[in-house]
Amino acid sequence: MTPVHFAFSATFILGLMGLTFHRNHLLSALLCLEGMMLSLYVALSLWTLQLNSINFSPTPMLMLAFSACEASAGLALLVATSRTHGTDRLQALNILQC
Repeated sequence: MTPVHFAFSATFILGLMGLTFHRNHLLSALLCLEGMMLSLYVALSLWTLQLNSINFSPTPMLMLAFSACEASAGLALLVATSRTHGTDRLQALNILQC
């Protein structure tokens, strides 16, 4: 495993561990998801450059577009939950409350 592969694998694993173990606030969970998507985007971009193939070149841009859509949906959920519940703490959210 090259140092570049190790760095992107470690970045993804750190984002996953942050999402798993530090789920206090919705904003921190969204930031961990964005970190994971960013590491996947950079790794996919470098993989496309290493292959020197034109066939895989739109793939990182498609992933970046999905990541932007995910970020906007996450921020909309953050605003909606903070308006309805008054906080973004995940322990305060209950599905039975409306």
